[in-house]
Amino acid sequence: MTGRAAMRRGVILATAALLASCGKPATAPKEAPAAPPQVRVTPVGGDVQAAEVTGVGTVALRREASLGFTSAGRILRMTVNEGDRVHRGQLLAALDTTTVAADLARARAERARAAAEYKRSETLMAQGWITRPRLENAKAALESADAQVRAAGFQTANATIVAPGSGTVLARLTEPGQVVAAGTPVLIVGEEASGYVLRVPLSDRDAARLTAGTPATVTLAALGDAPMAGRVVEIGGRADRATGTFAVEIGLPDDKRLRSGQIGNARITAGGVGQSVLRVPANAVFAVRAGEGFVYVVDRGRKTVALRRVGVAEATDSGVRVTNGLTRGELVATSRVDRLKDGMKIDPIGASR
Repeated sequence: MTGRAAMRRGVILATAALLASCGKPATAPKEAPAAPPQVRVTPVGGDVQAAEVTGVGTVALRREASLGFTSAGRILRMTVNEGDRVHRGQLLAALDTTTVAADLARARAERARAAAEYKRSETLMAQGWITRPRLENAKAALESADAQVRAAGFQTANATIVAPGSGTVLARLTEPGQVVAAGTPVLIVGEEASGYVLRVPLSDRDAARLTAGTPATVTLAALGDAPMAGRVVEIGGRADRATGTFAVEIGLPDDKRLRSGQIGNARITAGGVGQSVLRVPANAVFAVRAGEGFVYVVDRGRKTVALRRVGVAEATDSGVRVTNGLTRGELVATSRVDRLKDGMKIDPIGASR
């Protein structure tokens, strides 16, 4: 073999070896498995709801009457202002009686005419000059005139408003010279005989724990925060449409310093012992809607999380109250909840291991 042939053969062999080595796949280094994410966990806690209901309310007279005229007219005078104390029978307001007095005079004149006509008809009937139906018509006219006099007299007598009992003027709704329709409220008067109450708006859950006669302690800043003993005298039969709360009235002792509108704090003894409730941190609950939400429950042994639907109620500084779906002592995830998935492996931290 010549030198040139030997060189060509060597080049061919080297090229073949290089191509053979390029055809073999390179061995990639193995990557270490990703460590499970660290997730803070917290046990489901609980507390005992105190056997006591608290609330803030306003003082008011238990019975408040809206007073108005029974007929339409122009108000001639108002004799009281808001805050005035009144006594039974005291004149509070009066209408201009020019019109009603004229109506009464007209009704009396018509009655006099009808009475004279009836008397004359009786005489003529006795003499045989008229028939009985004519006498009966005269009698009916007299009875109708009597009714007109009574109606006009009623309107005249009720052209004034007098106090139905001792009390306080809570609101003056009209002014002299104003024309009002029949039945329009003119004054609101609170009856002192009914006594003062503290009206406290409470949630349905708190109101359901109370009964009439339940003892309460009331403090009023206007009276120096001295405790006053009271009792629940009435619980609203329906919730307020605007606030969803129930009005609870607490009877207050007789005290001349009480005034409508004063602010008071009430502590009401609820029936039975305290109720045990479960709570979880607010950051453990997500996708809350219509009283339900979701949490991730942690299995400490398997180091996994499980998605669970739970019932939730109000949130406070101590956490979210859980109504169902969890038991005391279970662990829930409180971090990375937006990155977790059902069955995911985790490294739980934050609770005793």
